[in-house]
Amino acid sequence: MSIHKGRGFACINYPIGMNLGGDPSQALVHSNPDGKFMVTLSAIDLGQGMKSVVRQIAAEALGVPIADVQVDTADSDTGPHDMGSFASRGTHRVGNAVIRASAEARKQMLEAAAEELEVAAADLDTDGKGNIIVKGSPSRSITISQTAIAAQFKQGRTLSGRGIFLIPPSPVDADTGEMTPVTTFAHAALVVDLEVDDETGEVVVTEINSAYELGRALNEKLVEQQLIGGAWMGVAHALYETTEPYYPQRTHLPLDFNTYLMPGPAEVVPHHIAVLERPAEDAPFGGKGPGEMCANPVLPAVANAIYDAVGVRCDALPFTPEKILRGLRANGGAKKRAAY
Repeated sequence: MSIHKGRGFACINYPIGMNLGGDPSQALVHSNPDGKFMVTLSAIDLGQGMKSVVRQIAAEALGVPIADVQVDTADSDTGPHDMGSFASRGTHRVGNAVIRASAEARKQMLEAAAEELEVAAADLDTDGKGNIIVKGSPSRSITISQTAIAAQFKQGRTLSGRGIFLIPPSPVDADTGEMTPVTTFAHAALVVDLEVDDETGEVVVTEINSAYELGRALNEKLVEQQLIGGAWMGVAHALYETTEPYYPQRTHLPLDFNTYLMPGPAEVVPHHIAVLERPAEDAPFGGKGPGEMCANPVLPAVANAIYDAVGVRCDALPFTPEKILRGLRANGGAKKRAAY
């Protein structure tokens, strides 16, 4: 028995969103009488932190404290239309829609404050702390809460906004069928180090190193957590998760998530990440978001690392010990990797 070490590399260019009739997202923003704002969406937070990022985007666009913004991801019956939480589109598409809705609500808010302060709306600004101030004369101010009360009960005005974002449909080349299905790409490069046991076929990942270009990291800690968690999901896809060979029959395991094979906390390994910020021109505050790119490069990197370790080329997921042992037998044993 021998343990063979291998290193695999993979890089990807990942599209953000899809050109499905413009791939639109809509958002609604409105103030309650107490000056707190609600962002209503039909896009769903799947655990990727979209609610947190949308709160940040809305608070920045409105000019109010983030504590004064809440996000309601309703549903397709009661919320504004959205194409869905897929294709890594959440931050880019939904964020842009929220900026537009927030801009309209901010305009209404400043106009209501201007009426109370008896100045022009263009002469007002927000301080980000819950106040609306007269430019050049900060002592003249009104709180956003007071503005919302005045708008609701005195002026008969709503502090609300609607926003929609979509991309121009791509023309199709009549001769080649070529088109541009997306507006922007994110990028990643990832290296996996692992060990392969040539007696059992077992693969143990020992370390991951990666670099991601995803526009601007609007929330650095959320980005880091999403990249680490997503990478480990990629490891799970590569080495563990399957319902074969019995699917769709349920007479054999796995029956549920108690018996479905996935890596646990004990299998988590060091993951060193470099986030490269290159703000995208058409993205909300430059942020494209990581999305599915977290997991995608892991699978080919693991396959390449196994090949590097023992010379077995795996081309069907997951890369189980059985498949690796079959490959070793077919190759007449482990092949030494070429010297770098």
